[in-house]
Amino acid sequence: MGGSTLRNMRPVIVFAVLGLLFMFIAPQVLQLFTIINLTTAIALAVLALSLALVWGFGGILCFGQVAFFGLGAYAYTIGAINFGGSTWAILVAVMVASAFAAILGYFMFFGRVSDVYLGVITLTVTLILFSLIRRTSGPEYKIGNALLGGFNGVTSPPLNLPWDTRAFLFPEQVFYVAMAALILCYVFAGWLVNTHFGRVCVGIRENELRAELLGYDTRLYKLGIFTVGAGIAAVGGVLFCNGVGRITPDVFNLYNAALTIIWVIVGGRGTLIGPIAATFGLFYLTSALGGQSVLNNNLVLGVILIFFVLLVPKGIAPTLVDWVEARRRPKRSARGRRRRNGADRA
Repeated sequence: MGGSTLRNMRPVIVFAVLGLLFMFIAPQVLQLFTIINLTTAIALAVLALSLALVWGFGGILCFGQVAFFGLGAYAYTIGAINFGGSTWAILVAVMVASAFAAILGYFMFFGRVSDVYLGVITLTVTLILFSLIRRTSGPEYKIGNALLGGFNGVTSPPLNLPWDTRAFLFPEQVFYVAMAALILCYVFAGWLVNTHFGRVCVGIRENELRAELLGYDTRLYKLGIFTVGAGIAAVGGVLFCNGVGRITPDVFNLYNAALTIIWVIVGGRGTLIGPIAATFGLFYLTSALGGQSVLNNNLVLGVILIFFVLLVPKGIAPTLVDWVEARRRPKRSARGRRRRNGADRA
């Protein structure tokens, strides 16, 4: 790993260490109900991270990132029921979502579909999945021993120890697994964007024509980051169905598709930690709003989206970084002037 990559990874490592501290402290001070809710929020944060990677660094506005999230959850549930354990089911979930993204992405990127139509296609695929799975309520709709359940969904088998399929994890243990998965996905994404592959993807995002003129196959790079993002989203889907206890077709609905976009916009495109923080914040905001009947959740989220698009277009994390840099600049200039004055007197 080069010196520049190590320097760029420092913020990622700092946030990863903070995440580890939170992982060990939270179960000691929070109630079980809060821990269960946190597990769900962590799963959604992994989903937000996947879109932050695909959109923020790959420049691919994927309106249907929840498609890979939901496919991962369904593939895990069906696999765990048929395998009788969760270990191989997790691998199957990631492979199914990644393979689906690779096939879909091949036709979009090698077909030279424009950004606008790409967003429409991914959203349409998500809504098709939503509609199809809702119509699988009969006993004939099953994969192996797993009934798809239609709009009622499927009960997800809990995670178990890899070496003992009968040793299921308790909610506190699932929280540890979820936090560890979020930290690992975050560190992996942070490493990936600082590799040659990641830097080329950012270059394509900034100017695709220039990248092509430099000899890069932009279609292949887009397909790569799109597929990796789908795999990360599938990890979130696995955590989600374990946190909730079941998976239903509602995971593919338009509300969840739009909510994922809002998390990234609020947190800030071009960052990884920003969308994660925004997911936790908006998750608990909507949970709090769910306990009252005065304000509508969708109205509040719409106002938040408009506010950030018009007044804070960069999102929270980049705006905070710019503010800190703006405060440091005068101090640096003052130190530089003092050094020059001291040199002149000497």
